[in-house]
Amino acid sequence: MRWLGPPIRYAGKMDLGRYGIWTSALDRQPAEVARSEARRLESLGYTTLWVGESFRREALANSSLLLAATTRLQIATGIASIWARDAQAMRAGQLTLAEAYPDRFLLGLGVSHVPLVNPRGHSYNRPYSAMRDYLAAMSEAQYDAPRPVSEPLTVLAALGPRMLELAAQRADGAHPYFVPTAHTTQARAILGPGKLLCPEQAVVLDDDQERARSVARRHTGSYLRLPNYRHNLQRLGFSEEEMGNGGSDRLVDAVVACGNVKKVAERIREHVRCGADHVAIQVLREDPGEVPVAQWEELAGELQERT
Repeated sequence: MRWLGPPIRYAGKMDLGRYGIWTSALDRQPAEVARSEARRLESLGYTTLWVGESFRREALANSSLLLAATTRLQIATGIASIWARDAQAMRAGQLTLAEAYPDRFLLGLGVSHVPLVNPRGHSYNRPYSAMRDYLAAMSEAQYDAPRPVSEPLTVLAALGPRMLELAAQRADGAHPYFVPTAHTTQARAILGPGKLLCPEQAVVLDDDQERARSVARRHTGSYLRLPNYRHNLQRLGFSEEEMGNGGSDRLVDAVVACGNVKKVAERIREHVRCGADHVAIQVLREDPGEVPVAQWEELAGELQERT
């Protein structure tokens, strides 16, 4: 089956394609199930699978597991926390995977959040400076092993203007998470041309608006507890009052695309019109541990038809 979408405009060798899947559901499955579902995504024509970290599988080991299980599917970290390993270890892991699986591994880096960082024994402060210094240390890291033929790509989990500027200056682009399409427009303006812009888009495939918003609001409610996301939405014009109780209808509808497959696919394409190169689609279910196979298949069919 052909890839979903034409090549991105980035000049590097990796072709992320237009649409990929972002999911944490595979982390809730045994490794063999995760490998099997990654192969399913590959067969459906998705180009890229995005995996997170948090308190689940370690990002680089998980990427290796999924790369080994597939033949074409690209694996991207969304994100690998800079607090989880030092710059030397991160660079070594990136180069190891890029050499073993040429042009199939994309490293997404992020500063994460206070509740995820402080329990590791770190002190979460000055995230911009921490990322800037970390990138500098990665660029100077020693690596005495076979190197990949081409330099692997790195994107940053950038939301605010300063981090987006850093992504433009010191990385290959940005992977914004929990953002409406208005953010994609602003991010493209800051990144400029030639840099990857890969926003995540959460979706609920359900025509029942009340039921869909209920699933979506559980998702938004968990992220609205984190200051980074709240501050970003305030920059985009959402008030503090709109962030209570899981988010107002306006906020929930802006961040999560709900409805039938055609309506949801239109939101995904809107990111592309706003400047995205690639959209990482996260399908939400009432049970977050359930692998959304039927929804992945339905979206693949719709996105292929209109590509």
